Amino acid sequence: MTVESKPSLRLASWNIHKAVGTDRRRDADRVLAGIAALQADVVALQEADFRLGDRPSALPRDRIAEVTGLDPLPIGRNAVSLGWHGNALLARPGIRLCGLDHLDLPGHEPRGAVIVDLDTPLPLRVVAVHLGLLRAARRRQLDAIKAALQRHPARPTVILGDFNEHSRSVGLGRIAQPFAILPTGPTFPARRPFLPLDRIAHSHDLDLTPLDPPSAPGPQPSDHLPLLAELRWR
Repeated sequence: MTVESKPSLRLASWNIHKAVGTDRRRDADRVLAGIAALQADVVALQEADFRLGDRPSALPRDRIAEVTGLDPLPIGRNAVSLGWHGNALLARPGIRLCGLDHLDLPGHEPRGAVIVDLDTPLPLRVVAVHLGLLRAARRRQLDAIKAALQRHPARPTVILGDFNEHSRSVGLGRIAQPFAILPTGPTFPARRPFLPLDRIAHSHDLDLTPLDPPSAPGPQPSDHLPLLAELRWR
């Protein structure tokens, strides 16, 4: 008798710095090529929108699917924004949005998160975040995310994004018990990374394995490197 393996998905997270690379050039095509190279099924982006005015997308909407093979999920704050507080989600065709919750996070900086339920082979909730620069604010923001999740029915969950937390031992205690924090490498600054600012956490009913994202010589498309992982349901 053969045992069928559980389905898997490739997840990625990347702060694209509004498409400004390490050479200080804004090049959206370079970012799109980087997203395509990840070959992920779901990608969470941070700083995907400009900060001022209506916050238009930093990436050309009409070329995202063509270049990356992924569709932007409709989580934007208005018709011109790709995301919410700069958080955007791209997904492989066939993965649809079936639940959405926008969060304004506490703190002096304007920060936010999105909670999305996805129509995947098995139930999956993804929380895309970009946390604040101050640890005290990040702790309050993680408390707000936990409280929001408790208002939703339980579902296998991944929290991923730019946590802005450089320490591997303190700062993430608010989620260290209900979630496993994936051991991943440093992502910032992209030229010589030594700070693990970008993180992936997951509920204990999921297995995640970190993967090495592809690298390219020359200037990097962003000041952050992406994170990549394979997800399997237990």
